Amino acid sequence: MAIPRTNIQNIRGLQDIRTHSGRVDQEATPYRTHLKLSYLELEKVRRGKEKESALQRVKNIDARFQEIEVQKARLLKVLAKQKDANPSDVPVIMPQPRLNTGGIKIKY
Repeated sequence: MAIPRTNIQNIRGLQDIRTHSGRVDQEATPYRTHLKLSYLELEKVRRGKEKESALQRVKNIDARFQEIEVQKARLLKVLAKQKDANPSDVPVIMPQPRLNTGGIKIKY
């Protein structure tokens, strides 16, 4: 049921009260600025760890390239000797175990 407006000019309620809550600059409040600085520092640390991890992977790949080249050279020497020697004189080359395989690391 609606209230009839006869002699009352302005009836103001709680929703008519004006506040400054939405007008404050978000950067002006110190705690918000500190939070943003904290978030930036956390992201910087996380990106640094990602960079270190990527650089380590590149180093592992480069090391494997070197291992491959050494194995290729060894095999080419064996092939060159096979052309000149008897089949019984050819040494058997056993594969060498890789020292740094990286592996899978799971964190909980």
